[in-house]
Amino acid sequence: MKIFVDTANLDEIKELSESGLIDGVTTNPSLVSKSNISFLELIREICLTTKGPVSAEVTAENFSDMIKEANILRKISDNIAVKVPLTADGLKCCKVLSDEDTMVNVTLCFSANQALLAAKAGATFISPFIGRLDDIGIDGMELISDILIIYDNYGFKTEVLAASIRHPMHVLEAAKIGADVATLPPKIIKQLYHHPLTEKGLKSFLDDWKKSGQKIK
Repeated sequence: MKIFVDTANLDEIKELSESGLIDGVTTNPSLVSKSNISFLELIREICLTTKGPVSAEVTAENFSDMIKEANILRKISDNIAVKVPLTADGLKCCKVLSDEDTMVNVTLCFSANQALLAAKAGATFISPFIGRLDDIGIDGMELISDILIIYDNYGFKTEVLAASIRHPMHVLEAAKIGADVATLPPKIIKQLYHHPLTEKGLKSFLDDWKKSGQKIK
């Protein structure tokens, strides 16, 4: 499973890119609003930091304005994935962009029927929001599973990108089900490698090593 980092913080993106742990970046208007850098400059910098897909979202609500914004965004870099909402205009925009070989991330997906339409529109990625469904008592993982079954039935190439991930168990379940991608806040990525027994074991090894008086040289 590919891992994208869900942030607009350049320092976090650079740190994780250098670690080799991430395969791409997702942003949204809420994340970008927290930055003190202009939107286009920020996206340009992110694209220079990672070779993987960088999702940059349009903010227009009608088709013609979405296309205008998408044309600006996709000129920034070849690794831009234009992010559009799962609306009628968003899907129409997705079809136009995908027909022109532009990566498209269709976001705010909350049903398998929506995901079916996004795949038919040629989406590169579909972003089901797991956490937000869990918040209202609906199993977000069941949605991931349903989408994967539908895509497999018909050979759709759209990748299922698990979004709105709230904790490490979401990551584990998404990987077990077979999601193609999971996009995670930086703190969740770091939680994946922290384990108290790892830290306890490392301390024990190093304490014993110091007592031995040996050195690697």
